[in-house]
Amino acid sequence: MRNYFLFFFLVLSSTAFTQDKRAFTISGTIKDAGTGETLIGANIVLYATKPTGTLTNAYGFFSVNANEGTYKMSVSFTGYVTDTTTILIDKNQHLIIGLQSKAEQLKTVTVSSNRRTDNIAKAIMGGDKLNLTEVNKIPVLLGEKDVLKMIQLMPGYKSAGEGNSGFNVRGGGTEQNLILLDEAPVYNASHLFGFFSTFNSDAIKDVIVYKGGMPAQYGGRLSSVVDIRMKEGNQKKLDLEGGLGVIASRLKVSAPIVKDKGSFIISARRTYADVFMGLIKDTGQGKRSLYFYDINLKANYKISKKDRIFLSGYFGRDELVLSNQFSTDWGNKTATLRWNHVFGNSLFSNTSLIFSNFDYKVRVKSGNDQFRIFSKIEDLNFKQDFDWNISNKSKLKLGGNIIKHTIAPGTVTVATNTGGIAKPVQNRFSIECALYASHEFKATDKLEIIYGVRVSSLDVKGAGKFYTYDKEGNVISTASYAKGKTVVSYLNAEPRFSASYKLNELTSLKASYNRNVQNLHLITNATANAPYDVWLPSTNNIKPEIADQFAVGFYKNYWQGMYEFSSEIYYKALQNQIDYRNAAVTLGNDNVESELLYGTGRAYGLEMMMRKKTGRLTGWVGYTLSKVEKRIDGINNGNYFNARQDRTHDVSVVVIYDVNKRWNVSATWVYTTGNAVTFPTGKYDANGQTVFLYSGRNTSRFLAYHRLDLGATLEARKNKTRRYQSSWTFGLFNAYGRENAYTINFRENKNDPSKSEAVRTSLFRFIPSVTWNFKF
Repeated sequence: MRNYFLFFFLVLSSTAFTQDKRAFTISGTIKDAGTGETLIGANIVLYATKPTGTLTNAYGFFSVNANEGTYKMSVSFTGYVTDTTTILIDKNQHLIIGLQSKAEQLKTVTVSSNRRTDNIAKAIMGGDKLNLTEVNKIPVLLGEKDVLKMIQLMPGYKSAGEGNSGFNVRGGGTEQNLILLDEAPVYNASHLFGFFSTFNSDAIKDVIVYKGGMPAQYGGRLSSVVDIRMKEGNQKKLDLEGGLGVIASRLKVSAPIVKDKGSFIISARRTYADVFMGLIKDTGQGKRSLYFYDINLKANYKISKKDRIFLSGYFGRDELVLSNQFSTDWGNKTATLRWNHVFGNSLFSNTSLIFSNFDYKVRVKSGNDQFRIFSKIEDLNFKQDFDWNISNKSKLKLGGNIIKHTIAPGTVTVATNTGGIAKPVQNRFSIECALYASHEFKATDKLEIIYGVRVSSLDVKGAGKFYTYDKEGNVISTASYAKGKTVVSYLNAEPRFSASYKLNELTSLKASYNRNVQNLHLITNATANAPYDVWLPSTNNIKPEIADQFAVGFYKNYWQGMYEFSSEIYYKALQNQIDYRNAAVTLGNDNVESELLYGTGRAYGLEMMMRKKTGRLTGWVGYTLSKVEKRIDGINNGNYFNARQDRTHDVSVVVIYDVNKRWNVSATWVYTTGNAVTFPTGKYDANGQTVFLYSGRNTSRFLAYHRLDLGATLEARKNKTRRYQSSWTFGLFNAYGRENAYTINFRENKNDPSKSEAVRTSLFRFIPSVTWNFKF
């Protein structure tokens, strides 16, 4: 492993010593001039014989080198007026640059890109920065704007089910996506059993997603990264905005702590389905309730020119109560404390202390018995990152983190008239560590390379009992470990490589290889996100999952960057994949590992996208052709079978049209092959009960899924005497009323018991929505 890092420093040293001694460094921060919010991914260009430039990092910081002289400097960001000025560079300089928003201008300019060739030149593959203006215009279920629903409309990201916020990426399960909110992992990013995500769009500042060519600073999941950053608050004045919808209302408040030095934001959202349930006639069965809420909090303060601190948090909860017989609640809590510091002019440091918790509680009453189930996963994470701008052609990222995982897999308690009976499931403890280094290097004007390595480890700790099983899942030995004693350790290297070669200014070829390791595993038989999922670390039986992904791509822009075309082919080899024995019991089972089976998998496919990014009409057409298969010992005679998330074809069409300054309309249409499922192939009678027979795993499919959604937004007329803005958002989900299958069950025909019939359950047809939005 030392050879990897030795190679890095040899290359970096060579690069550093060949720099021109007359070079100076221009560094600083790019902000929104109206609010003081830092801008992520703003583009800074110095024009000389050849233009040279850089992008701001996740905290709005940039650093660029230039020889002594006079330059024209351009600073641009999507939706903002480009700032162009002449600058004399004869010393190191630190700049604070504010950009004016184009919000009051024609909307036809708000969706333009920073540089129309970024998608061509950059080496990163499978990475997308979401346009939050588009997120707010795209129609969604019941009008709740949702970044995760927008992600599902892009090639390679497939919805986990009807209306569900979960998604599958290049053959991976929903649990193989790393979802971060201000660096804190969110283990269950859904409300109301998956129909809404936990992310309130009012509080979101920036979203970047990766499905391939994953940067080395990310790890812990096999398939993708969704990196979400919260807004920081208005440093200039009090800002109030929100909305009233058919299912939920939301409110955001932000204001300065000290003007131009610090600010805070509080954003809250709550549904009121429980209010309507209260209108239902009381049947004497007790309380009924169904709601969720989430609260986003963030504060920041500039200590000095080179030091800034942030404190952010998220709190969200769902509750479902059905009389006295059943109740459940679940939710997430996260907190992130960060310190930014700039060493010199080109080395940026971020130090983070991160807390994350997901838990659920279930209460069931059956006769005189009461069952209670509790489960949680809790992380405490220390993380250090460095960004070093060595030169305009050479940038280094390095850092590491250490996480303590505490997992309560699901303890069942039974209370009866004769006392309580506990069915405990042991808590599991583990320490996960990682070190990474990544070097972005512009070898020539045409070739850009990013290479790096991530080294991850997992130590499984006591106290507790650990079992060894035979092939049938029977316990053959038991070992007890004291608190803090290491049970088993794993160490893995994860090399990463991406490259882009420009054939010309509007065309490029790209290639990438990356290995990802996942040490935490979701134990569930559900096809989509469910609050009753059980997380487990790797153990003496469960090995770390490993994915090796290879990809090549072709990228081309048309009409001066107005249209972008991309095409990627990928192959992913999967090791140590987990599946389940037939009729597996995963909840409240201290021997849950006895229900698990292991094997390999493979995923491969083609993804294409044509996108229009400027003008009154914008949008895209995406297509995915893919295959996902597993080979698990004990299933299908050891032969490959379709994974449950295998869907051959996936099509998405997104259209957004700005009719005029006040009206915009939008539409989305999706089509996908039905999920792979296991249907019965026969039946027999056993003591008067019909028992269905099943053959191969996932040999059948649901019917194809397709749906059209429509949306429109009306801005209120501008009135100089009023200090607030407002708008109305209208939507129609499933506009042509397609009865897509949510579940399919089998039963005997009432008139002819010798025949079986499939019963399809559909959820949503013609779901309208309307939301009033306001801002003071």
